[in-house]
Amino acid sequence: MKKNQVFNPYLPLNEYIPDGEPHVFGDRVYIFGSHDKEGGYTFCMLDYVTYSAPVTDLSDWRYEGVIYKASEDPQYPKLKYMYAPDVVEGNDGRYYLYYSMAGDYGVGGYVGPISVAVADSPVGPYEFLGFVRNKDGSPMEKYVCFDPAVMNDNGVIRLYYGTQYGFEEEPDFPENESYIKSEMEMFGKTKEEILSYPDSIMGPITAVLEDDMLTIKEEPKHLIPYKVKGTSFETHPFFEASSMRKVGEKYYFIYSSWQNHELCYAVSDYPDKDFTFGGSIVSNGDVGIAGRTINEKLNMTGTTHGSIIEINGQWYVFYHRLTHKSDYSRQSCAEKIEIKPDGSIDQVEITSCGLNDGPLKAIGTYPAVIACNITNGYMPHGCNSIYATSFPNVTNLGDDRFIGEICHGTLIGFKYFDMKNVNSLGVEFRFETEENKAIYEGPVRLDERKMDDEKKMKGYVDSEPTNECFFDVKLSIDGESVGRIWINADSKDTMQWIKTASQLSLPDGVHPLYLIYHGDKKVQLRNISF
Repeated sequence: MKKNQVFNPYLPLNEYIPDGEPHVFGDRVYIFGSHDKEGGYTFCMLDYVTYSAPVTDLSDWRYEGVIYKASEDPQYPKLKYMYAPDVVEGNDGRYYLYYSMAGDYGVGGYVGPISVAVADSPVGPYEFLGFVRNKDGSPMEKYVCFDPAVMNDNGVIRLYYGTQYGFEEEPDFPENESYIKSEMEMFGKTKEEILSYPDSIMGPITAVLEDDMLTIKEEPKHLIPYKVKGTSFETHPFFEASSMRKVGEKYYFIYSSWQNHELCYAVSDYPDKDFTFGGSIVSNGDVGIAGRTINEKLNMTGTTHGSIIEINGQWYVFYHRLTHKSDYSRQSCAEKIEIKPDGSIDQVEITSCGLNDGPLKAIGTYPAVIACNITNGYMPHGCNSIYATSFPNVTNLGDDRFIGEICHGTLIGFKYFDMKNVNSLGVEFRFETEENKAIYEGPVRLDERKMDDEKKMKGYVDSEPTNECFFDVKLSIDGESVGRIWINADSKDTMQWIKTASQLSLPDGVHPLYLIYHGDKKVQLRNISF
């Protein structure tokens, strides 16, 4: 059977499943993650759903429906949202879902225990089972119970969780009341309890569970020492998003670092100690690729969470991207990776083709929102907020999804296309107006971090904007233009999309495609076509 093409994001364009944990059960791969609302005002507003695909065809994702509802947790409605989950098959052949609850903007997410639900199938329906508990039956709340991950390690059920901030790296921490107060507020614990930890209340934590999947069998302890100065983790400390995988006889710990836009990995011969930092696997701003700095990032960056998995002989990393100028509308993406004979993983760039068997064919029409790079030259870092400042972004009006707020100097990149006899390139666009622009109307939580520096927002062209509007076509970011698509709008209907194309000759072969916008009017882009 001929496979369809698949691109990033690989799920339907109206679906937002961040924090993705991929697992192969039987002959299918399942994606378990949080569930954001399109254009939502905070993290994880919707109930858990999952999708699955045959391991032999990653273009064929099937919606499995709602697998578990937040209202089934005893902490609801005091805490309304379910955060990054993980699922593991127990020794009894049933499936166990681990997660944490939180409120708006994550408030309360560092305070409670880890919840567990159980089902007879990976796709549920799951039923609440209980909280991870101590041997006396009380809820286990040692360290910070956040972002749980679980693995069945040849019959041993291993739990991982935690978060980490920098307060306790400071030499005056025990005497600094502001640091102590910050931790008390975040973690819902007393000063005495926080200072009672001989190592730290923070950091990545591991424990072993009994076969009942709830009771602590081996007490929680640090997976990596909290203090990272002078260690291999110094420049990429653990922040959150624990995930563990076993590759051969080695254990790979996947996590989100303090950089907050990258997934990193560490390796050990053991599941609970002696980890050494390996490197970055992927950044949702392509920071680190070819030496790119954070100030040169190719997207709005922000929270990331995911893991690696082998599917039908190929390794992948799953991560998420940001949309809607927000940290709250995140979409799942994936890239091929290689685990080298020495166990190392080189950082991979983010692409539009992702899970596809190869580059996308330069034939037909593609949604513009599969662009893997969108930047005006100075994109912000999302941090539990929604931006009001204008910059190019993936957004929607109802069922219409497009890149909006495209200004002079914006670069829109697609990687990669297999080009053969391409002699035309078109766009479907409209000029942005007050009538057709996407406007956020929810509760306001804004972060305006230096977005008013117009000099830094000059973008990827040196000329001043003119009333002549067009897209330059390039096959590399810094390369010469290989063509130009002129855009004009004669229609008085500001909601109408307009198609236009230019004759140009693109060289055969596999190439990225970059569109650089010139003009004094903002535009929106819905499709590109060959």
